[in-house]
Amino acid sequence: MTERESEAQEDRKPQSDEARSAFTQPIGVVSPPSVPEEEASTTSEFSLPQGLSVQAPEAPDVEGSAFTPPKTYSTRQSPPAFTPAHGIPMVKLTKEAPWQDRMRTMLRLPVAERPAPEPVQKEDDAGPAVPRVLDLTLRIGELLLAGGEGAEDVEAAMFAVCRSYGLDRCEPTVTFTLLSITFQPSLVDDPVTASRTVRRRGTDYNRLAAVFRLVDDISDEDIDVTLEEAYRRLAEIRRNRHPYPGWALTGASGLLAGSASILVGGDLLVFIAAAIGAMLGDRLAWLCAGRGFPEFYQFTMAAMPPAAIGILLTLAHDHVNVQASAVITGGLFALLPGRALVAGVQDGLTGFYITASARLLEVMYFFVGIVVGVLIMLYVGVQLNAKLNPEAALQGGPEPWWQIGASMSLSLAFAVLLQQERSTVLAVTLNGGVAGTIFGAMHYEGGISPVASTAAAAGLVGLFGQLFSRYRFASALPYVTAAIGPLLPGSATYFGLLAIAQNDVDKGMVSLSKAAALALAIAIGVNLGGEISRLFIRSPGAANRRAAKRTRGF
Repeated sequence: MTERESEAQEDRKPQSDEARSAFTQPIGVVSPPSVPEEEASTTSEFSLPQGLSVQAPEAPDVEGSAFTPPKTYSTRQSPPAFTPAHGIPMVKLTKEAPWQDRMRTMLRLPVAERPAPEPVQKEDDAGPAVPRVLDLTLRIGELLLAGGEGAEDVEAAMFAVCRSYGLDRCEPTVTFTLLSITFQPSLVDDPVTASRTVRRRGTDYNRLAAVFRLVDDISDEDIDVTLEEAYRRLAEIRRNRHPYPGWALTGASGLLAGSASILVGGDLLVFIAAAIGAMLGDRLAWLCAGRGFPEFYQFTMAAMPPAAIGILLTLAHDHVNVQASAVITGGLFALLPGRALVAGVQDGLTGFYITASARLLEVMYFFVGIVVGVLIMLYVGVQLNAKLNPEAALQGGPEPWWQIGASMSLSLAFAVLLQQERSTVLAVTLNGGVAGTIFGAMHYEGGISPVASTAAAAGLVGLFGQLFSRYRFASALPYVTAAIGPLLPGSATYFGLLAIAQNDVDKGMVSLSKAAALALAIAIGVNLGGEISRLFIRSPGAANRRAAKRTRGF
């Protein structure tokens, strides 16, 4: 008998009396049916009656990624978070005004008071990829800031890109080297912040204009620019070659210096000498840049050749009768950082004080580099007994037609050095002629102070430059920066440095202070002209334009 059969027989054996319960059911009484153990458990008297259906509780929200758009997000109609008690001002974002003015109006409103977005670019219901939109925005802002654009215009461009792709609750922030942008989907969602650092700067207004066209197309409701298309166009902009070769830039620096020497009373020989000095300085600066020298030393080396040529002509005064001061002054015109100065003062006037301080500090370093280079050569000339006379200030100016022609050629050369588009060169050349004409008429003919004459001429340059840029939906820098070239304080800078080199520090500081006043007059005049231009432009929200009210210094 196997073990399994023995176990089965044991199971069939009757239980013993000890194993039986004392409370067995009496004979003749029918016992109720047995209940399974699962159903025999005690139930609560508050249990729901059988047949009543109850909705299952919702599953708790699982914390998702910060890059995931919220459930209520829609690119076509984004609901506002809340409505303030005093209501939301109506700002009509149509094509009746350039996108720069539209976006600047929006940025000047608090986030809670901005109207509902009007997305331009079509996306699916899930919305665009938030990180990619922020990354595209930062890359566009980086190119604009590196090209010398003002902080307010960079913020307007960044906000325009975000808003066109449906991200309206964005706050762009621009400083001298850092760009950041924060997007908050709603009041209950975590914000998303991204940043980017500007490592290199370059003066390429051709690239700057291409970036502005890209932003204009993204902001246009009639043009569909997807994220991939925007990335592709941005990559092409980065790969674009400069419109002018290296030899053209060197020739432009010579033309600029020669034209500046004509402006301060030079003749043909002075024109040639100043041009040669500026071209030598330009090649020397390129050599230093190729060796990795900082820009301070590049400016120092570039300022030496024009000053050296002026000293050599002074030493050869017995054989050559040349006005050396005009040669050195013309060489300085090509080096003075007018672009950075205008951008710095503009940032300060528009409330970007950190960026303005950094830009003006950069201008100071460049100017000190020029001072060091010129002073080294002037000290050498003093030791060689060169008859450099600070009393021989440049008297009067050239003939009116020469004044206008030299101003236009100087602006033309400046536009080439800034790598501007060829289609904008004619406009900026005419704008430079306006600057030379106004300054000559007010200062030489009218006897008005040079500071007031410079401010008035710069104001007209800024006015016409802003009107040109709004007409073409482009940046104002290509139409303004090169046109202020004839107004740069080259002669005041030179005579101040010459007086310091001859131990007349007091007189030198007075002349340098005059140069600083002229530079500030240029920057303030350009900015004021831009503000006046808004009177001729139909800008949305101009009647309710807000600004900080600080009339008592606190």
